[in-house]
Amino acid sequence: MSERYEYVVIGLGALGSAAAYELACRGARVLGLEQFELGHVRGGSHDHSRIVRHSYHTPGYVRLTLAAYEDWANLEAASGEQLLTPTGGLDLAPPDAAIPIADYTSSMAAVGVSFEELDRDAIESRWPQFALPDGTVGVYQQDAAVVAAARSVRVLHDQARANGAELRDNSPVTAVRDLGAAGIEVEAGGSTYRCRRLVVCADAWTHDVLSGLGQQLPLVSTLEQVTYFAPEQAEEYAVGRLPLWIWQDDPSFYGLPCFGEPTVKAAQDCGGPVVSPDDRTFDPDLERLALLADFLGRTLPGAGPAQRSVRCLYTLAPDRDFVLGLLPGNDAVAVGLGCGHGFKFTPTFGRLLADLVTGEPADTSVEVDLTAFRLDRPALTEPDYVAHWLV
Repeated sequence: MSERYEYVVIGLGALGSAAAYELACRGARVLGLEQFELGHVRGGSHDHSRIVRHSYHTPGYVRLTLAAYEDWANLEAASGEQLLTPTGGLDLAPPDAAIPIADYTSSMAAVGVSFEELDRDAIESRWPQFALPDGTVGVYQQDAAVVAAARSVRVLHDQARANGAELRDNSPVTAVRDLGAAGIEVEAGGSTYRCRRLVVCADAWTHDVLSGLGQQLPLVSTLEQVTYFAPEQAEEYAVGRLPLWIWQDDPSFYGLPCFGEPTVKAAQDCGGPVVSPDDRTFDPDLERLALLADFLGRTLPGAGPAQRSVRCLYTLAPDRDFVLGLLPGNDAVAVGLGCGHGFKFTPTFGRLLADLVTGEPADTSVEVDLTAFRLDRPALTEPDYVAHWLV
């Protein structure tokens, strides 16, 4: 016998939890399935902080950030929890940077987001913690913020349940079958479920889920690492004294001010090895730590010694654009994937995934175009597409 639901959501990291919450808010009977324990550290939704920002490389992404700020505010109001802490954000670029900073300024200008362009002297005068190479330029955007990552996922679990969703952890999916007019059947954790529509937010395990539907996407998972550094004068690196920052070059680095503890969080973006999600290490990569520490020693010299490193998975499409759409040939299945930079859009992705499977868009002041994120775009369908991950 199969338990019946209107919607089943596979994967209860950030995106899946947001989808379960949004569907439950619409009065649907929703089941969320997680193969590990809720809040586990094996994917990409754990740890205590992420970046939220307007600064992005296309007008479409900047418009999406407008929706994200609105949806985070709605989640904060619904839960009574402050999840975003404003810090301001600084994009830094050396001469001839691999990531054109002009793409960011032109995109924000096109959407009407205000920003400041600064030279090196202006940056170091305002934030003397930095020691920047000659010719470095910066773009400052005041609305950038740090979001409490693991706490946000817990809030989504609580709010989904409060609105009637059932969440079951330690329930790995072992089979997914399309029954046509009878719906979708999912076997997980020794039980069988049947639903009208399915939402797949399985991140590094997306292949495993979609294989039951005869579908595959050209995704790879990389093992990334963030490290926490302990500055001797932590108050100089606190929220309000130091913005979050991104070094727009190859390699690209980013960092956050002290948030919740007297440490500076920093990492290289998208520099880890390709791995299998079921056969990866949690041990620190000392070579990558040395690369990051060397960069910080030159660029943020007071950041102090490394205290600990945390590993996480990025699951990436070849163009690093998000995967957010209906499965080609099967409009009963929606897929969501953040590609290593999606946490900032968590509540918006939940809403958009709910829109896709219900066919009933929610009321919002920001219209979002999902064309670039469809599953039938060239990056996901052309075998010779050349991967590029710098954004």
